[in-house]
Amino acid sequence: MHLSEKGHTYALFAIVVITCALGSLTQTVMNSMLTEVCDDFAIDAAQGQWVTTIYMLTMGVTVPVVTYLARRFSLKRLVYLALGFYLAGSVAGLFAPVFAVLIAARVLQAIATGITLPLVQSVAMTRFPRERTGTAMGIGGIAMGFAPNIGPLIGGALAGSWGWRSFYIILAGLLAVLWVANAVLVKSHGDHDTRPVFDYPSFVQSTLGFGGLLLGASNAATMPLSAPSVWLPALLGAVFIAVFVRRQRVIAHPLICLDIFASRHYRPGFVAQNCLFASFMGITLVLPLFIQGPCHMTALDAGIAFIPATVVALFVNPLAGVLVDKVGARAVCITSSVFLTVGAASFMFVGPGTPLWVLTLLQGVRAVGVSGLVGPLNSYGLSGLSGGLVMDGSAFFATARQVCASLGTALMMLIVTVVGAAVAVADPAAAGAAAVDGGASLSALPYQLAFALSTLFAAAVLVTALWKIR
Repeated sequence: MHLSEKGHTYALFAIVVITCALGSLTQTVMNSMLTEVCDDFAIDAAQGQWVTTIYMLTMGVTVPVVTYLARRFSLKRLVYLALGFYLAGSVAGLFAPVFAVLIAARVLQAIATGITLPLVQSVAMTRFPRERTGTAMGIGGIAMGFAPNIGPLIGGALAGSWGWRSFYIILAGLLAVLWVANAVLVKSHGDHDTRPVFDYPSFVQSTLGFGGLLLGASNAATMPLSAPSVWLPALLGAVFIAVFVRRQRVIAHPLICLDIFASRHYRPGFVAQNCLFASFMGITLVLPLFIQGPCHMTALDAGIAFIPATVVALFVNPLAGVLVDKVGARAVCITSSVFLTVGAASFMFVGPGTPLWVLTLLQGVRAVGVSGLVGPLNSYGLSGLSGGLVMDGSAFFATARQVCASLGTALMMLIVTVVGAAVAVADPAAAGAAAVDGGASLSALPYQLAFALSTLFAAAVLVTALWKIR
């Protein structure tokens, strides 16, 4: 099949976006399948949570390496590499005889997702005309906004009908189609350096640094801050990241070139995006707990509250990208930040008697803000970088926001757990009926404080948009 140069670009971008969307979907789909997985392998929930934790950790340590891989391989070969890891992981997950094999499968899938996340942004910024990059980034935002939100819903539906392994059957089929599409539709470009230098000390430092922070943040969501499993990996992670950053500034061939921070666009885009992910990712865990706890509703009700927001993301992501190309990033980011902040702040005033439709509406308002910011912040932040630095900027964007999302979630869960326990001890009659971490009864107050923290992060996005995005 013969395609024009533009056709090859569109085909490449579609394959990368769909692969990345499947990766983001795979990251969250297991959340609603954990009960079935635990029953199947006869393990407890603490062990079962590793299907999510290992995915997050592997993504965090894979993304920084993508800059080297992009210099080493053509984009077509890099997509083949990602699809290969993903397909192998899906087949291994489908036939996993023991839990350890499922964990290995999740590692392979997370490597693929770690490769495709920065690829989406890089292709959007380097393969499309400048006047279309916002639109391309908006479409790519579906992979980062819509896909992970729909994951738990799909997982719950499949687990309740055909079993959790059915997801891997569907996934393997889709990936096989994408493999064929990449072979037939994508042109192999010679846009790579066949002799790039891989700095192994930088790789070790980034792995220990970002991996340590992610592990500490993940553990902080379920353990006290005084636990060595929380503060030790977090402390070591911070130390290794500092060493990693210093090394990148002095060596000739850095793993990630930190000249990206010389861009006046990249810095505010970086700060705003990290605050955005810290604000909204934690709510995807806290809100269902609130609905099923103080509100005394069902798991189905918790899922319903996210459905309109998920649909909003599907349409607002590309629309925001188009608007960036038409009116500029500043107007879109400020407007979306207002939606995000108003929606987040409104949750501070909900209580056990708040109807489900109100919670759903407020979550929809937040979703407009989130979906209107993901693509525009990416395109604005990367727009000031030269072509050779776009992949570095994309990789650091993806890694940092993963860490900030985990930290935001951990802090919100810490508030829910600690304040909830204090409320239960001080006034057991006032505490709600939710059970978190061993059965501590919680009132609405801990959740309201967690929503307040989300609001602070959202307000930081708004301030950054007003002050720095031009």
